[in-house]
Formats: sequence, structure tokens, C-alpha cells
Amino acid sequence: MTETIQKIIDVIRGNSSFLLTSHEGPDGDAVGSTLALASFLRKIGKDVTVHFQDPIPELYAFLPGCDSVQPRISERPYDVAFVLDIGELRRAGKHFCSFKQIGILINLDHHLSCDNFGNHNLIDSTAAATGVLVYRIISAYGYSIDQETALCLYVSIITDTGSFRYSNANKEAFTVAGEMIELGVNAWDVAEQLYENQPRKRLELLGHCLPTLEVIKNGLAASVTVTLDMYAATNADAELTDGFVNYPRSIHGVEVAIFFRQLEERKFKVGFRSKGKVNVAAFSAAMGGGGHHNAAGCTLDGSLEEVKATVYQVVEANL
Repeated sequence: MTETIQKIIDVIRGNSSFLLTSHEGPDGDAVGSTLALASFLRKIGKDVTVHFQDPIPELYAFLPGCDSVQPRISERPYDVAFVLDIGELRRAGKHFCSFKQIGILINLDHHLSCDNFGNHNLIDSTAAATGVLVYRIISAYGYSIDQETALCLYVSIITDTGSFRYSNANKEAFTVAGEMIELGVNAWDVAEQLYENQPRKRLELLGHCLPTLEVIKNGLAASVTVTLDMYAATNADAELTDGFVNYPRSIHGVEVAIFFRQLEERKFKVGFRSKGKVNVAAFSAAMGGGGHHNAAGCTLDGSLEEVKATVYQVVEANL
């Protein structure tokens, strides 16, 4: 691990232009870790472009660097590309995957099932968030973390640990987060931005979602669903569903929560969350998806009834 970090530092020192990206539908770790790395690289004088296939959710718009994110990649060569928080390269989206003018590809991830698709692969499933891996690189480089970079790192960790409620909230996560607070991050300001600042239409969408609750396998698993009709009725969109899967997971006795989110008429994104005892990455992998022990997902074609039947069969067979 230390050897890989040193190789990445050598690459950073020896090159000038960098392209950074993360997965489609970026979450707090994807946004926070990528913007933290971008902030650090810019501070040490590098030419940095950040690209996301999908727009950054409004929830994270307060993070420094959001306004510089590019929806498309300029046709120019880059010495180095960093891909963060992606289990499979295809999840970076079609624009990045079709872009060929990259010298060195570096893969940073904490998912157990991540592919070694980079020239350098820093993958550690014990890291609470990809932001922790970015922190390790910055620290090993010898850079004194500034407040903007610290804010992005803190958001990466607090969101991917569920505000330190999930089982991945280990000692390192608390230590790094504490250091970021010492550097000037205001924990209450961040909490207010993330949890006390939601648009009204998110609650209206949640009001449509919660009545879809289904409990299966004698109470060991539960699901909720959001459909295209619900979006239309509330004028909401997919980014506002972040965290909906936590409602079925919060039920007493439930070990696995499932979130069905309609993408098209016959296409659904299925998200899985575990309380810790069950490895939901195994469920996801059985249906062509990926993820890690406590959080995973896949995409399935079919009607809602067909998709539910497929998912429930796999879950019930493995619980």
C-alpha cells in the first residue's frame, strides 16, 4: 500500500496536466474525494480538469470547486487521469470511457470488488471512504492541507459513513475527520448544509415513496420504490432520492434494505444496503452489479413486478 502511494506521488511530481472523474450519479464520497484531490493538485500548481458524467447534486453545491466541473472533456491530451470511487471503469460514463488522450491512469477506490483497471491501483476496502485514500496521498506528499481541501475530505467521510453510523466508521475515519475540524471545518455548518437544507419537493417525493414499503423474508428485508410517475407528480428528480433506502433499513429486524428506482419504462436501478451482517455485494454481483459489503447496486430490465420478483428471489435465497 505504501509503495503504491509513493508511485502515485512520483506520478504527481513528474506530470503537469490531470483529468479527474468519478462514477455516474455522484454521491458525497465521489464529489468530496474528487474535489479534494482537485483542490490539492491545483494548490501545488497542477493543471486540473474535473469531469462528471452526471451533474453534481445540488446538495453538494456548497463545496469549493463544484463550479469548475465539466460535463464534457476537452479534446486535449492529459498526462494523468485519476478515477475515484468506481468499482468498474464503465461507471465513469461514456464520455470518459471513450476518451483516449490519457497517459497514466490511476484508480483510487475502497470497494471490495473493484477491478484493477489502472496503471496504478490504490484499493483498500478498510478505508471508510475514497476521501481517506486521497487524504493518505496528500499527507504522504507532505502538503499541509488547507481549509477548502479539508472541507471536501470531511464531506467525503461523513457522507460515506452515514454521519459515522455505519460499520465502516473506523478509527481512521474519526481521526481524519477530527483533523479536518482542527483545520477549520465547521461540523455544524456541514451538517446544516447536508441535513437541514432539503427542498420541499424531496419530502413530497418521500411521501409518495414510503407507502410502497414491502417487508419480506419474515422481516429480514424490506424495500421502497420510486417511479417515473412519482417524479412527475412532485416535479422532483433522481438526485433527491439520496437516503431513501435508509428508511426500510431503519426498521427493527431488517438486515437488508432494497431501493427500486425507475430509470426508464422498463429499466430500474436497484440499491442494496446492509446493517452489517449480510454482504449485499453478493446479491448485486448475482445480478450483474457491484459494490461493497454494506452498499451495492445493479440495474435490471423489466417491469417493476418482474424486477421485484428477480430481486426478491435472489435475496430470499441468500438470506
